[in-house]
This record gives sequence, C-alpha cells and structure tokens, in this order.
Amino acid sequence: MDLNTIWFLLIGVLIIGYAVLDGFDLGVGILSLFARSEHERRVYLNAIGPVWDGNEVWLLTGGGALFAAFPIVYATVFSSFYLALMLVVAALIARAASFEFRGKLAGPGWRKLWDWCFGLGSLVAGLLYGVAVGNLIRGIPIDESGNFTGSFVGLLNPYAILVGLVGLAMFTMQGAAYMCLKAEGEHLERMRRWTQGGWLAFIVLYLLATIVSIFAAPHAFQGVLGNPLFWVLSLVLIVAVVYVPVASRAARYGRAFLASSGTIIALVGLAAVGMFPRIVPSSTDLAYSLTIYNAASTPRTQTAMLIIALIGMPLVIAYTAYIYRVFKGKVVLTEDSY
Repeated sequence: MDLNTIWFLLIGVLIIGYAVLDGFDLGVGILSLFARSEHERRVYLNAIGPVWDGNEVWLLTGGGALFAAFPIVYATVFSSFYLALMLVVAALIARAASFEFRGKLAGPGWRKLWDWCFGLGSLVAGLLYGVAVGNLIRGIPIDESGNFTGSFVGLLNPYAILVGLVGLAMFTMQGAAYMCLKAEGEHLERMRRWTQGGWLAFIVLYLLATIVSIFAAPHAFQGVLGNPLFWVLSLVLIVAVVYVPVASRAARYGRAFLASSGTIIALVGLAAVGMFPRIVPSSTDLAYSLTIYNAASTPRTQTAMLIIALIGMPLVIAYTAYIYRVFKGKVVLTEDSY
C-alpha cells in the first residue's frame, strides 16, 4: 500500500464521516418540510442545532485533504461542478442562517421564510450531492489534459438524477432514524413510519440505480468480483439494510440509526471499490481518467500532510464523540432553544 492509496482511503473515510453525520441533519431538514406544528419545527431545529456545524467540518476537511493529496482532481472537479457547487453553497448558507435568524422576530411570515430556507436548503444540498456522485461514477467529459468539456445541463443527466434520488431517500431514512432518538409521542411514531418509508424508497431506487449502472457505468464493475473488500462491504450492506426496519419496528431506535449509518458506510465503500484507482473517470475516454497516480501531489507533500492528518483526525473524532455524548437524549425545548 503506497501513499496514494493511503490518501484515497483517508479521503474515503472523511467522505463517509460527512455522509453519515451531515446525512442525518440534511434528512432532518428535509423532514421539517412536513412538520405539523410550530413545536415540531422547533424540535427539528434543536435536534441538530448543537451538532450540525461540527458535521460540516468533515466536508471542509475532506476538501482540504483532496486539495493536498490530489490537487489536479480538486481543480478538475471544482471547475467542472462550479455552478452546482455554488448552488450547494447557497443552500447551505440559507440553511445555516435559518438557525440564527428564525427566532429574531415573532411574526409568522418571518419564521415561515426561514423554515423554508432550512427545509429547501437541506433538500437541494442533499439532491445535488447525489447528482455529483452519480456523475463521478458515470464519468464526466474531460480531455487528456484534465479539462472539463461538458456543461452544467449535461451534469443533470437521467443517471445522475437517479443517483441523486437514491441519496435523497438515504438521507431521509437517516434523518428519520435520528429523529426517533430525539422526538417523543405521536411525533416519534411518525418518525418511525418515515424511517420505514425512507427505507423502502431507498431499496427501490438503489436496486434500480444498480441495474442502470451496469449499462451507464460498466467500468465501475470491472474486476470487483475478485476483490474481497467488495464482498465484505456487500455483506455489510445487506445486513444493515435488512436490520433497519427490524430494529425500527422493535423500537430499538439506536440500533436502527446504526444500521442506517452502516448502510451509508457500505454504499460509499462500494462506490470507492468500483472506482479505484480512478477518482474521476472520463466519459470521453477512460484513458483520460484522473487516477490516484496521475493526479497526485508529490510524495513529500503527501507525507507531510499525512502526519498532520494522523494528528488532526483523532482530535476531530474525539471532539465529535464528546459533543454527541453531551447532547444525547430527547429534545427539551426551553426559552433559549431555537
């Protein structure tokens, strides 16, 4: 295992951490669009209020790691997805501002405005993340110099949108599973049903996307059957997916959330196995693809950044674990709550 592979794995870990953690708070934002009362809307906000900004750290760290280890990939992806990324940033800004501004005025119109910013910001970001992943799996039009030759409209192809819907269903399931740990009474019962509904939508869309992927991204299946990691992750995915509704029906909500998280981990892992050693496949010609070797920074840079990562990542993980321990349990609304 060389430095390039180590960095591919580290970035994969950061993406998984973000997908699991920010996945549930994006899901909570999506679910808030269906809130039935002011009390429920505040429960949604306060369920993730203490942790959402910490979850975003994983995204920032992942972007920084990509820039340090594979700068050509960073340049190509960010220039290719520029308009889409600006939409994601706008959605995340509107979503973040809603926490602070919603309670500043008492008028119902003011609160409704920021409720929509919170919900739609989560929906748009969640959908576009999936669309971006779909394009990366399928491949984007880049030439032999790594220059993007497509357009924003071209990124909104049917396959990428299908993968985006898979991600949306996955985040909704994750958010509902998390809310089962935070809500009470009738709200809790509805979150249990949303967990199972999100699970069913995810199963249907994922199976459809897998079938379509065989034709839309055949390169992602080359050699995977001979990779032991593929079989391990496939087993994890099957067990986790099957256990989500079982744990939910048994009112073991913590286990349902862990199973939902395991589903996300396995799904991202399988995507990485299918793409390796490519990071950005080229739909123009696979020979033009950006890999962990032709897009890597110098060994000295990777070594220096690896040392920093090995010091910083345990601190991030420890901080995350501490915050979730402090704010565990059901949401209790007070005058100081959002």
